[in-house]
Amino acid sequence: MRLRTKHGITALLAATVLLAGQAAGVGTATAAAPCDYPAQQLDLTNWKVTLPTGSGTSPTEIEQPSLKTFAAKPWFQVNSKCTGIQFRAAVNGVTTSGSGYPRSELREMTDGGSEKASWSATSGTHTMVFREAFNHLPEDKSHLVGAQIHDGDDDVTVFRLEGTSLYITKGDDTHHKLVTSNYKLNTVFEGKFVVSGGQIKVYYNGVLQTTIAHTSSGNYFKAGAYTQANCSNSSPCDTTNYGQTTLYKLQVTHS
Repeated sequence: MRLRTKHGITALLAATVLLAGQAAGVGTATAAAPCDYPAQQLDLTNWKVTLPTGSGTSPTEIEQPSLKTFAAKPWFQVNSKCTGIQFRAAVNGVTTSGSGYPRSELREMTDGGSEKASWSATSGTHTMVFREAFNHLPEDKSHLVGAQIHDGDDDVTVFRLEGTSLYITKGDDTHHKLVTSNYKLNTVFEGKFVVSGGQIKVYYNGVLQTTIAHTSSGNYFKAGAYTQANCSNSSPCDTTNYGQTTLYKLQVTHS
């Protein structure tokens, strides 16, 4: 068919594009909006999440591939501005058997999320860079962990906020390095852990804060909201009393 006018050519092209789109299924699928699931905000392929829900000492855990299309308001969801992932853990939340504190927290995995990450501090270089803000602290004991390195036994070093004081910890020394005594809630910062040659270098907004000797194996990264309060030391004992963070960036490399 010949079309002699400019409008006719335009109409033919439009019809061709429409038919091609229909053939490819364009406009027919019901894809999730980019604000529906946390995995749309950040690459969570090699992570699982532990939530402050469940029963007894068995909190809810979501692994891949379910994590790709999972959200749990208000514990683990895209934030209201659709710019990051909100993590919330109330003081009355379910805890793991190894802790008295609730968490909404990512745990590093490997092999597409099928295996738990476990690496040595003396072999290779292991880096996690994250951008995060502390949004809300529990009452009475206003302590909250936002990111950490854990080994086979315990936490090795974490970013821990106590009121307005932000610390980098070293084992049981919760006040190892004071980063700032004037942290304001909702302030976004960038943290970085670099583990190599039996040392952990910890950075805050690009500035080295401390170097920690560490030679253990079985290490992995964690990030989210690990509330350091529960119903024994914080009131009210309900879901209105919680710790919350928002994660805007999360990148892990191993070399």
